[in-house]
Amino acid sequence: MSRLSNIIEMFIKELLNDSNNLAVEIQRNELADYFHCAPSQINYVLMTRFTVDKGYLIESRRGGGGYIKIVKVNVDKNQYLRMLMDEIGDAIGKMKAEGIIHRLMEKDLISEREKRLMLAAISDRSINTPINLKDHIRANILKSMVATIFLNGRE
Repeated sequence: MSRLSNIIEMFIKELLNDSNNLAVEIQRNELADYFHCAPSQINYVLMTRFTVDKGYLIESRRGGGGYIKIVKVNVDKNQYLRMLMDEIGDAIGKMKAEGIIHRLMEKDLISEREKRLMLAAISDRSINTPINLKDHIRANILKSMVATIFLNGRE
């Protein structure tokens, strides 16, 4: 399932790259037919891979054939920092935290070395506390690192 999700994501990103105005309109049912999958698979990809924090807006229209419009948006640094802090919240699981760190690298906000350091800092091995506290501590560590990156910049 995740392999198909990756293929659908890459397909949509190629469509966006080929568009001059960084927006595309697709019909969910046609896309599902093209990939021989259920329309819910298309929804899953859109809801998880094309979110505001990843730089996308989704508009959905029903009736008359209906369509989904995907728009690539540029979010300024302060907005992105606020979105990340909200996403991290008071507690965050290891997988979600790792996803944020990988996104920071994809956006060239951190280097490969910084990514490895951040992943080590939020690992379960580094946070040697009772399991009910790990996600809270992980959130605090990740928020501190993200704030440092955004407020001090990379050198």
